[in-house]
Amino acid sequence: MAFEDYQIKEGLYYTKDHLWVKIEGSDDATVGITDYGQHQLGDVVYVELPEINKEVEAGEKVASVESVKAAVDIFSPLTGQIISINEDLKDEPDLINTDPYGDGWVFEIKMSDPSEVEDLMTATDYKVYLQEIEEEEE
Repeated sequence: MAFEDYQIKEGLYYTKDHLWVKIEGSDDATVGITDYGQHQLGDVVYVELPEINKEVEAGEKVASVESVKAAVDIFSPLTGQIISINEDLKDEPDLINTDPYGDGWVFEIKMSDPSEVEDLMTATDYKVYLQEIEEEEE
C-alpha cells in the first residue's frame, strides 16, 4: 500500500513509532496505534496493557502488542500518569486493526508536561514521514 492509502486523522499528533495522540482538555491524552502501524503489525492477537496510575516517562515502555507477524513494545509518547486503559482489548485485541482511531485506542495519560506535545508530529508531518519510509523501501 502507498502511504496515501493509510488513514491519517487531522487534529491528532503522531510519533515515529506509529502511535497517535489525541489531546483532550488541557492535560489528558488518549494514545493508540496508527492505521499504518496496525497494518505493519498484521492481525493483532494480544495486547499487554499498562498499569492504571503508573507514572511513566516519555519514551518508557508501557505496553506491548503481539500480532501474527511480530511482538512490539509501545513506548509512551508523553510523561505523566496512566489514568485509563482500554479493557476491551483484552477480549478483542483486533479492535486495533478494525478501528485504530476509535474503539482500538490503547491508554489514556494525564500529562505532567503538556509542552511535550510540541515534540510530536502533526498529521502533515506524519504523512511526510510515511512518504520518506516508503521511498527508503523502494
